[in-house]
Amino acid sequence: MSQRQTLPVLPLRGTVMFPGITAPIAAGRPGTLRAIETALKGDRLVFAVAQRDNTEEPTSDILFTTGVIARIGQVQRGLGGVQLLLQGEQRATALHYAEQDGHLTAVIVPAEEMTPLDLTDPAFTALHKEARERAAELGEKRGLPEEVVHQVLDSVEDAGRFSDLVAGYIELTVPEKQGLLETLSVEERLRRVLVHVQRQIGLLEAQEDIKSQVQEELGERQREMFLREQLKAIQKELGDDDSSKEISELREKLSKLELPKEARAEVERELGRLERAGRESMEAQVIRTYLEWIAELPWNTRSDDHLELARSGEILDEDHYGLKDVKDRVLEFLAVRQLRAQQVAQTVATTGEFPASKLKGDVSDATPSLGGIDDDHKITDTKEAKSRAMARGPILLFNGPPGVGKTSIAKSIARALGREYVRVALGGARDEADIRGHRRTYVGAMPGRIIQGMKQAGSRNPVFLLDEVDKLGQSYQGDPSSALLEVLDPAQNDSFTDHYLGVPFDLSEVLFIATSNFIQNIPGPLLDRMEVVDFSGYTEREKAEIARTYLVPRQLEESGLSGRNLTFTDEAVMKVISEYTRESGVRQLERQLGAVTRKVARRVAMGDTATIDDKVITAEEVRELLGRPKVHPERASEEDEVGISTGMYYTPMGGDIMFVEASIRRGGRTKPTDDEEQVRVGPISLILTGQLGDVMKESARAALTYATNNAEALGIPADRVAGASEAHIHVPAGAIPKDGPSAGIAIATALVSEMSNRKVRRDVSMTGEITLRGRVLPIGGVKEKVLGAHRAGIKEVIIPKANEADLEDVPDEVRQQLTFHPVETLRDVLRIALVHSSEEAAVEELVGV
Repeated sequence: MSQRQTLPVLPLRGTVMFPGITAPIAAGRPGTLRAIETALKGDRLVFAVAQRDNTEEPTSDILFTTGVIARIGQVQRGLGGVQLLLQGEQRATALHYAEQDGHLTAVIVPAEEMTPLDLTDPAFTALHKEARERAAELGEKRGLPEEVVHQVLDSVEDAGRFSDLVAGYIELTVPEKQGLLETLSVEERLRRVLVHVQRQIGLLEAQEDIKSQVQEELGERQREMFLREQLKAIQKELGDDDSSKEISELREKLSKLELPKEARAEVERELGRLERAGRESMEAQVIRTYLEWIAELPWNTRSDDHLELARSGEILDEDHYGLKDVKDRVLEFLAVRQLRAQQVAQTVATTGEFPASKLKGDVSDATPSLGGIDDDHKITDTKEAKSRAMARGPILLFNGPPGVGKTSIAKSIARALGREYVRVALGGARDEADIRGHRRTYVGAMPGRIIQGMKQAGSRNPVFLLDEVDKLGQSYQGDPSSALLEVLDPAQNDSFTDHYLGVPFDLSEVLFIATSNFIQNIPGPLLDRMEVVDFSGYTEREKAEIARTYLVPRQLEESGLSGRNLTFTDEAVMKVISEYTRESGVRQLERQLGAVTRKVARRVAMGDTATIDDKVITAEEVRELLGRPKVHPERASEEDEVGISTGMYYTPMGGDIMFVEASIRRGGRTKPTDDEEQVRVGPISLILTGQLGDVMKESARAALTYATNNAEALGIPADRVAGASEAHIHVPAGAIPKDGPSAGIAIATALVSEMSNRKVRRDVSMTGEITLRGRVLPIGGVKEKVLGAHRAGIKEVIIPKANEADLEDVPDEVRQQLTFHPVETLRDVLRIALVHSSEEAAVEELVGV
């Protein structure tokens, strides 16, 4: 009986080891590495056995019982494990697997081969010879040199070792190789190896047949292409060549364009490639599409500018109500360009030319820039000179809340100038190719939105609106806002190169205008190339006038009621504005008016025309048609209260008022809930609720510090300060996040009112930032906040002294109905906001004046 021995187990994944074979093995699993280390410390022998499946952590259940006793040769260690050469020595059978020192071991006995009884038997000899010849044939078919194949095979004379050598190198699955390893009969193993070799030879021959068929098919296609070219030549001789005619028409169309040198050279090169390419080939389709884009772009087509500033003002007034500051800035913008254009046109008319270099770059450039226009180029066309002069100068950025008329103002500018109008929506664009286009190497490549807009305009000097530039995004595909830097730079855009076109295109005559809602979302370099024109929200009176003049007639026409003398009363329009909309613009207002007209149209369609003709829609009918009010704005309090002050806030949808509530708790402190934040300010803990942001929290802490440190000067009894344990500041509508410094004086007023037990006037609202010394600092959004306070029924408004100049932006009718109190300190605020009680000291005594 063979001698038993215990060896470390080396599990093999995806391969089987054979005796007499040397193979490189990579090991990285902890158990395998421990087994290798154990073997290296001993006689370097391991039991190499294959796994039944590709499990990461092998166990005895997934290992075959038949393997190979192998000796470890060279070992190379690395970060991921070890590389070693494994030399198979003898078959062996595992009697038992066990785990020892973190790795598997096996008790094995060598497996003896069963050799033929007669090695000179003709049948066995023929089988051995056939196996050798077929193995040599397989090696040669795989591309191995004949000398190498015979050298390797002739080095092994024993039939058993030969069958193991071939089995180790042919492509078989793990179960098939394991079956050969477990076959102890040399004759049977040799026969099975021959079957596998013959099968792989047949597979290679089938692959050769398929390859030859493909080659023949390609040859047929080349022959077909050659015949098609001959057919094309015959058709050309007969005068029936549609493809040549199409190319000729395209060439004639391109020859009429005044292309720059680079574009002309590229067009000629692509035309040559198109003539050489087959009509049905994919390359021809790509080239034809490219040349059609070139032909359809406005290389030398421009509209003549109208230089009448008075007419421009009339158009702006026709299209928009209000927006006086914006209209003034637009008219200034147009006036400068019209005067410059007139001067250039006069120079061309007098001298016959004008240097193009003087019209390049921004007005702020100290020196002219080098772009796509040659510095020596002389402009002789009056229309071109006016167009270039009109486009030179700052690029306007219309910034403001939605629905206030930013996009329509740009359209009115185009109408006033007599230019084509193009709008490109950039909201959500995250790929640089949206601006610069895709290179022609991509499938489905196309130009960017700039070039597409120029094709849409059909003119090289349109008014080009870049809508929602603050909504541009970034991704791994590039930053489109960075690609816009060249487009909006007058010093560079005369040689703008789209990736698809591959040649410069002159954008210097384009009048670019951009719009945005949040200016802080625009990258600094891009914002630096534009001049900001701020759009503020409309007042309720302005909305009512816009509704009467523009919105109601349009909705009546869209609802099919334009001929029925249907009108809205002023009260009905105001009811829609105040109770069904909440916005700075008029989009939602138009939707609600449209809802009213649609409901009326439904009645008409059902035959109820008697009550509709010459109908007047009243406020009561608005309530009936639209249902309950959708908006519930804050209104001024009904009475003066202690600990409640009225602040003002601003959002992109407009301004409004908010209430700040303060409550002082005396006695022991309570544990704050998860929705509260508790901060200690001296002996008093501060609890803040209402979804307040970090800046408002800081304002509340500063207000409490000021109130406690100046309690005596503010008339707060000492016992009320000493007995206070918690100050709770709450701003209602807790589900809505709130932040900003402008609620500082409102928080301080509510705290002082609660601590001194004095009421706050209900008709006074306030805004301003507070410091620890009681100074009132300026804030933003004064106009919107004042308009919101006016809508809420407030009569007096407290603002920082530094914001007094901002009141010039408030409409006259609002200023006449409100009383403004510019203040510098919190004491000035308290003198105005706190109620004067006849039973107590005068307010002046309370605030220490």
